[in-house]
Amino acid sequence: MTYKTVLAIIQSEEDADRVMDFTLPFAARHGSHVIGLHAEALPIVIASPLGGPAVDFTLELSAEATRRSAALKERFLERTRTEGVRAGWRGYENVSGDSAISGIESARASDLVIAQQNDPGASTYHTANVEALIFESGRPVLLVPYIFKGRSSPFKKVLVAWNGSKEAARAAFDALPLMSEAEEVEILSVDPRDTLDQDAPLSGTAIATALARHGLNVITRTEQSGSLSHGEVIANRLADTGADLLVMGAFGRSRLSEFVFGGVTRSTLQSMTTPTLMAR
Repeated sequence: MTYKTVLAIIQSEEDADRVMDFTLPFAARHGSHVIGLHAEALPIVIASPLGGPAVDFTLELSAEATRRSAALKERFLERTRTEGVRAGWRGYENVSGDSAISGIESARASDLVIAQQNDPGASTYHTANVEALIFESGRPVLLVPYIFKGRSSPFKKVLVAWNGSKEAARAAFDALPLMSEAEEVEILSVDPRDTLDQDAPLSGTAIATALARHGLNVITRTEQSGSLSHGEVIANRLADTGADLLVMGAFGRSRLSEFVFGGVTRSTLQSMTTPTLMAR
């Protein structure tokens, strides 16, 4: 298994180089075809103080959107040509200008989606609804921290957050091509419980054995959270081990809305320091 079709979500000019710096070396290693995707907001006619439409202002917004989209397309295709990566481009227009929302359909025909984690300090325009992308695409999403600098390289140490759920299982197996590059994969269970099939201290051994059959060097570890949240335990373990990739399932507390997340998912999306593969 490998990632032959990679969808790169490019929300704005500010995140374009960061996403490409991560995606293109990654695609070169995996022999992937990369689809760059960007959406612009449809200009909305704004009423002038006198009650009529502000046509000139609307035309200016439309022209700026066209310029920005063309510039991003040219930058993306030039970078892919320079780096010898097979690529294509998809540009969209929608009411929100959200590239992640526009990318959901394309994601469903991709092996992997790569998107930038939103900068908590960015304006609404510069943020993408990566939560909906994770929950609605049905595909693994590899998030690049907005603090990421430089170019991506093979991951050496992978931390898999494991709780035995279907989401965690999907993430673990979706990440196999990434873990095959690693020197070590650690299965981390936080506050595991005794079940009919397994004692708590042995949590993670079944998935570790399954992954080891793929030729991976896998170890297991269990931790108690104590006064910490599970998200804090995972973050501390990432720091202690120097892991350069986190793999985890994405969880929601409620099925009423895809925007309501469990605590670990939410905290990871907000305070990400390591590239993170999430799957639903």
